[in-house]
Amino acid sequence: MREIGSGRMAVTRTIDVRTAVPGPRSAEILKRKERVIADPLSIYLPVVIEEGSGATVTDVDGNRFIDFSGGVGCLNVGHSHPQVVAAAQEQLARFSHTDFTIVPYEVYVTLAERLIELSPFAGPAKAAFFNAGTEAVENAVKFARSYTKRPAVIAFEGGFHGRTLLSLTLTSKTHPYKAGLGPFAPEVYRVPFAQDYRGPDSASALAALERALVTQVAAESVAAVVIEPVQGEGGFVVAPREFLQGVRRICDQHGIVLIVDEVQTGFGRTGKFFAVEHYGIEPDLMTVAKSIAAGLPLSGVVGKAEIMDAPPDSAIGGTYVGNPVAQAAALAVLDVIADEGLVERAATLGEATRARMQTWQERFDAIGDVRGLGMMLAIELVRDRDTKAPAPELATAIVESAAQNGLLLLKSGIYSNCIRVLAPLVLSDAELDEALDVWEQALETTLAA
Repeated sequence: MREIGSGRMAVTRTIDVRTAVPGPRSAEILKRKERVIADPLSIYLPVVIEEGSGATVTDVDGNRFIDFSGGVGCLNVGHSHPQVVAAAQEQLARFSHTDFTIVPYEVYVTLAERLIELSPFAGPAKAAFFNAGTEAVENAVKFARSYTKRPAVIAFEGGFHGRTLLSLTLTSKTHPYKAGLGPFAPEVYRVPFAQDYRGPDSASALAALERALVTQVAAESVAAVVIEPVQGEGGFVVAPREFLQGVRRICDQHGIVLIVDEVQTGFGRTGKFFAVEHYGIEPDLMTVAKSIAAGLPLSGVVGKAEIMDAPPDSAIGGTYVGNPVAQAAALAVLDVIADEGLVERAATLGEATRARMQTWQERFDAIGDVRGLGMMLAIELVRDRDTKAPAPELATAIVESAAQNGLLLLKSGIYSNCIRVLAPLVLSDAELDEALDVWEQALETTLAA
């Protein structure tokens, strides 16, 4: 038996930490890493995985953790779900690659059919597949530019859209993503993103967008607006409903393509299959990746058929895009989400998690905000609630304390002062309680000091 943060007593059911973190084998492997892996690929959590199952990770030292990082949002159906593993293995045994545009395969067509059926498009829609979220964003802009015959793209402060040239230009966090890596792509403009905690409010943010069409770039030159319904790396900042609806209105007014980036928000994470469903609007294009194939490299653009058909023949593609093994895994992911009710499960888990977070906020002044949708939740750490001065050092200390006690957490936010939840949606109630107890202990250890 052990005492937990809420004052209750409980038996540890899942977490089993047998060594210091990192353990000796992890430490040895990480020492080897320093000699042969490029330094920019620094390690955030010093836990070398041996195996993952459901919502847990076991490292090479035999320590078992509850994983709230979820492969940075790629594992909504959990680590190594048996149905996904079987589907990928079966496809790999038949064939692994041809390039769909050279020798096509049915799984590509089937996945497009099923994604379109799940997507929030009222009229005809089509899809195209790629490898990573950043490729999906870059290609979504290609579709928009081809359709509108315009060059410019508008993005938002705090947004994250990837690390290749155009998507990195769209991304709005200088360190560590952009500093020293310019020059960036031209014809990209940035405006404020509305939020309830730090502002601006929706009216002010929409006014800034409209002003940008006067002072920065002519509306008739703008091909697309790219926006996340919930900013991921930006700190799980939820777009107010009236803000996203206003962006839709402005795009309609000026013939601008609205690209909704669902790379981190999609596949049930927010309690809807896609986060944009919370807003009562229809995007023109939507980018998907991460949990689409349970961690295998796959992404896509789904959108209105007339926009998707706009680029000239062979203007969209790539050797590896739409890999059949990843697509077979993606079909299994869709089955698992439906069969196990993971969209509804995200809402249930999110309600329980938010309730605990709100009790923490009442106890600890350093928790300035609790926010999110469904099981896409975060707390923001501040030095002072009045000034809202960011406290990234507190977020780091909490994450490190939690890892030592068996819970893997990720930070986020433009100031790196938020701690976010990207736990697999197959998480059990008992695992959730245990994880939140460890998190609460880390808060007590760090914030009561």
